[in-house]
Amino acid sequence: HRDLPLKINQWANVVRWEMRTRPFLRSSEFLWQEGHTAHATSAEAIATAEEMLDVYADVVENVLAVPVVKGKKSAIERFAGADETYTIEALMPNGWALQSGTSHFLGQNFARAFDVYYQNKEAKRDLVWATSWGVSTRLLGALVMTHSDDAGLVLPPRIAPVQVALVPIVKGAEKDPEGTQTVMSLVDKVVDECEALGLRVKVDDRENMRPGAKYFEWERKGAPLRLEVGPRDAASNVMVVASRLGGEKQTIAVDEVPSYLKQRLDEMQAKLFADASQRLSDRTIDIDTYEDMKTRIANEDLGFFRVYWKADDANEKAIKEDCAATIRCYPLDAQGDLEGKTCFYSGEPATHVALFARAF
Repeated sequence: HRDLPLKINQWANVVRWEMRTRPFLRSSEFLWQEGHTAHATSAEAIATAEEMLDVYADVVENVLAVPVVKGKKSAIERFAGADETYTIEALMPNGWALQSGTSHFLGQNFARAFDVYYQNKEAKRDLVWATSWGVSTRLLGALVMTHSDDAGLVLPPRIAPVQVALVPIVKGAEKDPEGTQTVMSLVDKVVDECEALGLRVKVDDRENMRPGAKYFEWERKGAPLRLEVGPRDAASNVMVVASRLGGEKQTIAVDEVPSYLKQRLDEMQAKLFADASQRLSDRTIDIDTYEDMKTRIANEDLGFFRVYWKADDANEKAIKEDCAATIRCYPLDAQGDLEGKTCFYSGEPATHVALFARAF
């Protein structure tokens, strides 16, 4: 018992059969993170499963800028063999839901099946209480679908490998040695100051590409900000800043560039999350009747359909067969408003608030 809790985490590639693959979302092989824990008590295992759900939600929302709903799965959608499955559900711009991470309280079911025991304080053998939890490269699919546009990737600054693409506009040391030296000295100064602030800056000094081609490439790659500086800018001691989110270019004094970039990156992270959160809010629709939900789905008017629901496996299967909607979760923060409410499908007293949706 002194060795518990036992917590094991691994990153692994998984190969599985998929009849229809989707890039990032469902592929025959994918990379995922998988954790397993063993505990002496049920309460400790449940607390760990809930803690990991919070960790996943924090990463997805605060790093990837993708808002999620935390909830529990219905009995049908629950991981096979689990007593409880917790999930974070995201909503993509097309109105389809994407399960983005799960955490399972396994009870003692797997311990019983695989003879996983520990010695308790009384020196007797007890089955452990277990959890498992994981996320995969599916999150990259969520990231791409949530933020990107027809011009290419849009990467939130906290996840972007290159936060600032710095493009010097020079003729080269042979054609204009003095102008090139002036610009590159300024570039080196700004890069050092930006890196001191923790910013990830890439100087694109490739000589075989025109500036316009570089701008296009960094736009496609989703770099949040682009810095431009040529001999005239250097002479005026300024640089030009362009945002991946569009808007007017800004001309900034060189001494102010590092702090300005840091502020803009923070603002961009916040804006991407706010915009996605607004979409989630706008497409979370309160539904009173099954016919309303069915009609909306038939008309491709999709989103999270929030309903009062009486848990019933047969009815849940019937809905899935009829209109391809599934219960994505029972939101953790929405289960207190059930008194006097009736199920939107059966008319019986409601046991849960549920989110139905079409899902990837």
